[in-house]
Amino acid sequence: MAKPITLLLALFLMGGLYAVFSPADRSAADGNVNSQIVQGKELFQVSCATCHGLGAEGTSAAPSLVGVGAAAVDFQVGTGRMPMAKPGAQGPRGKTEFTPAEISALAAYVASLGAGPGIPTSQQVSTNNLTAEEIARGGELFRTNCSACHNYEGDGGALPNGKYAPSLGQTTASHIYEAVRTGPYAMPVFSSGTLTDQDVREIIGYLQTLHSTPNNGGFSLGGIGPVSEGLWGWIVGIGGLVMVATWLARKGARAR
Repeated sequence: MAKPITLLLALFLMGGLYAVFSPADRSAADGNVNSQIVQGKELFQVSCATCHGLGAEGTSAAPSLVGVGAAAVDFQVGTGRMPMAKPGAQGPRGKTEFTPAEISALAAYVASLGAGPGIPTSQQVSTNNLTAEEIARGGELFRTNCSACHNYEGDGGALPNGKYAPSLGQTTASHIYEAVRTGPYAMPVFSSGTLTDQDVREIIGYLQTLHSTPNNGGFSLGGIGPVSEGLWGWIVGIGGLVMVATWLARKGARAR
């Protein structure tokens, strides 16, 4: 009889402890999230609402942000593209006006307005354990999906209607991931069904390897291949032959 009573008392004790501590922990966590959203809303209304509207519903000057997710905010604000200094085809990269905490608050507020891609975790963008084969595959994926706009080495390039694909040389792994998932400006959105997280990690690994490789001299011509020698062959070699042929022709004409 003592064992069932002891067991019953233990159950009551565990239930009481759960009722006392768990709701408080949950309430504290919810409070932190809510305070971050409130802070983000205040920042948004001061810095972003003029163009995007008080409720981020969009205006004639800027699109709605409902459903774009935290990743879009972290990319645009974290790279200094937003707030945009003046209207244009797209915002150039610049120095951000916000601290990381403020960017997180803005992202949390916009994320609360509708579901969208989230900010990637460190595991999603880490390239530490990628093999040489995976990095090589990342190069294939980049050349297939990205090089048409960003160039073979990610140096960027011009696009129609005043838009352009920016250079990726100074872009962080998180911002590359966010651009892939959110499709800023003229860039298409690549969902996880098109490019998995592993695919994106391999692309990031390829770009990091490519941009860390030293330039041993010469003109790279945007990394389009071993054509520099051929270019100078045409300019110097063929140009020299043309000049010699022209000189011989003039000399022959004078001899007559």
